[in-house]
Amino acid sequence: MKTLLITILALITVVGIKASEGVYNKQIKASAFKYRTIKNNAFQDGEKLTYKLHYGIIDAAQATLEVKKTDKSVNGRSLLRVIGKGKSLGTFNWFFKVDDRYESYMDEQAMFPWVFIRRVNEGGYKISQDYTFVQNKGKVKEGKKEYKAPTNVQDMISSFYYARTIDFSNAKKGDIFTFDSFVDGETFTLKIKFLGREKVKTKSGKFNALKFCPVVQTERVFKKEDDLSVWISDDENKILLLAKAKILIGSVKMELSDYEGLKNPLSKIK
Repeated sequence: MKTLLITILALITVVGIKASEGVYNKQIKASAFKYRTIKNNAFQDGEKLTYKLHYGIIDAAQATLEVKKTDKSVNGRSLLRVIGKGKSLGTFNWFFKVDDRYESYMDEQAMFPWVFIRRVNEGGYKISQDYTFVQNKGKVKEGKKEYKAPTNVQDMISSFYYARTIDFSNAKKGDIFTFDSFVDGETFTLKIKFLGREKVKTKSGKFNALKFCPVVQTERVFKKEDDLSVWISDDENKILLLAKAKILIGSVKMELSDYEGLKNPLSKIK
């Protein structure tokens, strides 16, 4: 389930409490740490993506992902604040109410997180997490707990945005792209397999798309490795258009329903 959450933004992602101020504007000793620079032509301040999630024939939830500038900084480095919200809809509230909020404060140039906040309330099950990523020391802190993690490790939300900066222009069918993500006190190596180029239709229209099959842990949520398929726009934005998952107790689909503030023209077919 953790890999699924990382891969398609928790499907029913994303109430919130302000993040701990401890890391912001704080000078973390980084004299021996060389920051990477990731070229980002994919997204910008002001972008907002809205998704509808369907469980079988039921409209189960709505999720939004929004990018904002913030005046907070770490080691004098500028940050982007990404906010993900998820709420269950209509009759789905009767048996499984969802009210979630995720936040990631990402280094604008290195494209990794410094702070991650997670507030989950799903059917009465609650999670409250505040992670501080000490990237220059390969650590993640949660209160008094401290975990080892690879440098440049991602969180659940930043994983999606970092993946959008990857250049897929020369990708060949079967190519696998990997990066690390820290979830629930553990580091996972996320692998996404490129399956080719297709045309895909969503509530927002028809698009040229890149299709991927995340390599997931089998015999848990999915019967087979390829029971989860993800389509992203075949353009510089590389936004998630559609995700379909066959799970042990049915099927789930998440599709783009609205968008604004994109950095580039979208690969929409007129």
